[in-house]
Amino acid sequence: MDGEKEIPDFYIMLVEPKYGGNVGAIARAMANFEFKHLYLVNPCNLDDECYARSKHASYILDDAKVFSSFEEAIQDVDYLVATSSIESQNDKRHLRNSVLLEELTDKIYDVDGKIGLVFGREDYGLLNEELSKCDVMLRIPTSKLYLSMNLSHAVSLVLYTLYVKQSFEPQEKRNIGKVEKEKLYMFFSNLLDIIDHPKHKKEKTEVMFRRIMGRAILSKW
Repeated sequence: MDGEKEIPDFYIMLVEPKYGGNVGAIARAMANFEFKHLYLVNPCNLDDECYARSKHASYILDDAKVFSSFEEAIQDVDYLVATSSIESQNDKRHLRNSVLLEELTDKIYDVDGKIGLVFGREDYGLLNEELSKCDVMLRIPTSKLYLSMNLSHAVSLVLYTLYVKQSFEPQEKRNIGKVEKEKLYMFFSNLLDIIDHPKHKKEKTEVMFRRIMGRAILSKW
């Protein structure tokens, strides 16, 4: 819209999408809400249906970056938001403890750097090891009778909500960067070793710490 600043640096990351039509519809939604960056991990063929459903957003498909692995795709991304329809019903199972979309959009614009919005496969979503590498897990509330949304519909809803809740006031603080964040996690892991934290609990404790820090959106200081 006229007079508004450019939206923050969001990257829409699709992990092994199976249907070109969904990818095309996502490209169209990205254009609707002024998102430009599309990352694809081992995608399906971007076929004629894909381009047809993208309508006037074919330039997003043409500019999309394709990666052979999730680890490769997240190398240059500072803050990762995973999405899943499956959440934990136990506070001690930190991997799938989620935040709601409204809660995320209230804080996400405080983040500096590249923000990755990670969406999983149409049939079984994101793997646990992929979720464990993300800072926070986002859940869109849906009926218990049918939890899972169509991939393109879920992406569209997230992008719409982010778009209408944009807050472009300049931030006085500098948020923690990727290098600083990974150092923090490394020191926490070392601390667990120093205090003889039970080995069989270490991985879950590290995920818990990552989730806490992800929700806090820490500053450099």
